[in-house]
Amino acid sequence: MIAIGNFFFKYRNFLFIFLYLALFIPSPKVFRPEALGTAYYLWPIVLGLLITVSGQLIRGLTIGLAYIVRGGRDKKVYADKLVTEGVFNHCRNPLYVGNILMLLGVGILSNSLLFLAVFMPLFLFIYQAIVLAEENFLRKKFGADFSAYCSRVNRWLIKFNGLGQTMKSMRFNAKRWVLKEYNTQYVWLAGIVLLLLLNYPEVTRGDTGLRNTLLTVALVVVTALYLFVRYLKKSGKMVD
Repeated sequence: MIAIGNFFFKYRNFLFIFLYLALFIPSPKVFRPEALGTAYYLWPIVLGLLITVSGQLIRGLTIGLAYIVRGGRDKKVYADKLVTEGVFNHCRNPLYVGNILMLLGVGILSNSLLFLAVFMPLFLFIYQAIVLAEENFLRKKFGADFSAYCSRVNRWLIKFNGLGQTMKSMRFNAKRWVLKEYNTQYVWLAGIVLLLLLNYPEVTRGDTGLRNTLLTVALVVVTALYLFVRYLKKSGKMVD
């Protein structure tokens, strides 16, 4: 598993591109009108948005309180120090938990049985392998400190006890959240817009012209915000 994790660590960014494209593969539906009635589409929309937004909130809170560099070095797992503060004091992999919830949420929003039954389990397997590879590196580098950290903090389940106190004791860096997340936010929001307007004609009551107009406007707005933040970052006018 560690060897598999090291392999996928190199290509994990391409993994997300592949999984987002998989959302649009034709598939049998999970939520169907014959089972839930004419308002069946509200189930995947509401449930999917709640889950995916919760994932983004977890990522935002984690990055805003205590950022951890997950990029590695030379496409290999690497860490300068052991980060245990912020949300990392309540879960060893809160960023990955956020990613899982974000992807699960858009999977439900896509109403794709194929995605939820095949691609999500594959994604979870790959993430488990990556985490095991990271833990192997951290255990070798930080030894007893990492072992002690593992003994008191869960790998996946977030311990909410004391989280409020953690938030009060630290300063939330909103700029860092925006600067580190704008790429992820853009792909995520654009994906949500596409899924809502392409998969659910009920949203515009079957009006294709209105759907196309809303789709265009939403994508233009999201892209403009993305380019604006990118400009602020690259120009040095916005730093964390």
